[in-house]
Amino acid sequence: MIFITAKFRVLPEDADRWPEIAREFTQATRGEPGCLWFDWSRGLDDPTEYVLVEAFRDDEAGAAHVQSDHFKAARQTLPPHLAETPRIVNMKVPQDDWSALGEMAVPAKG
Repeated sequence: MIFITAKFRVLPEDADRWPEIAREFTQATRGEPGCLWFDWSRGLDDPTEYVLVEAFRDDEAGAAHVQSDHFKAARQTLPPHLAETPRIVNMKVPQDDWSALGEMAVPAKG
């Protein structure tokens, strides 16, 4: 899979509204057949920073994403709300879902 983490620093006046600003793009991306997940989190230390964790099935799914109409629209509609160019880590990972974090395994209840 293609695993991507991106940090978006949003203008302070738009930080509380960012989930709504990015909603259409988020929903459309989550609806792509090759999207495994597309999840936003807000920074604990900086409320203007949002972290996007996303994954796509393979190269073809990643290419379809960046060629989609909603991605092209987001390239126009999202930057006016950003304080800086987003930063990204993009890697191919030889798995297709999350793995368990064994060091913090939760014992079976019962």
